[in-house]
Amino acid sequence: MPQRDSFAGTLITATILCIACSFVVSVAAVGLRDKQEANKVLDRQKNILDAAGLSYGEFGKSASELSKEQIDELYSWVSEELVDLDTGEFVSDAKPSDYDAREAAEKPDTSVPIVDPQFDPGVDRREKIAKVYFVTKPGSDTFQQVVLPVYGKGLWSTLYGYLALRSDLKTIQGLTFYEHAETPGLGGEVDNPAWKAQWEGKELYDDSGKPAALVYKGSAPDGNPYAVDGLSGATITSRGVTNLLRYWASDDGYGPFLARLRKNESPTAGS
Repeated sequence: MPQRDSFAGTLITATILCIACSFVVSVAAVGLRDKQEANKVLDRQKNILDAAGLSYGEFGKSASELSKEQIDELYSWVSEELVDLDTGEFVSDAKPSDYDAREAAEKPDTSVPIVDPQFDPGVDRREKIAKVYFVTKPGSDTFQQVVLPVYGKGLWSTLYGYLALRSDLKTIQGLTFYEHAETPGLGGEVDNPAWKAQWEGKELYDDSGKPAALVYKGSAPDGNPYAVDGLSGATITSRGVTNLLRYWASDDGYGPFLARLRKNESPTAGS
């Protein structure tokens, strides 16, 4: 039996502690997995509701301030669909609830490389199939908004967010980012409610149908239908937001889907 203060005794004690701690951490991780997944879903729902302006419109609060019951009530207005980005067609042979677009974007067989795009989002690949969200208020048989996941590079990180469009499919209802690592007080101002509020009512496309929304360098000119104020001291992040919005609005992103939707005006899969 090694002495308690010997090297062997110290090594045995450390080993036992490591094993015990690893066991406790593993048990906790398994036990909390369902709760963590539920929190991820809830956070996604909150951001979709905020982008669509539903939480403010119905309760006068951000979704983060709502109760779980209020979020469930509003999210019952939202339907999820899968879309083939190349063709713009709905995909009906898979369940949206089982699909992870971010995971798909990382796999060669479920993604495509982004090569020499007109608007560079700063990422190398995108998923072949995207998950989109339709907002249809109770009593209505047509959707009021479509919410599109968007992402692209800022200065330090990939920004992940949601872009909500009104039923004309060109007017922005809202833009929100739920994940990024931009500098607080600079590029991190993409989270500032006052800055995000500027996007409401801006036009995603110009009169010729070309993606035109942008983050201006400095204060946006009065009356400019496409621009919001630049992020002070965050030129690269501002440029990144412009590029990612224009990329996803273009034919490389949701362009084919939005074009088909304008003709069909139906969120029904396979329409």
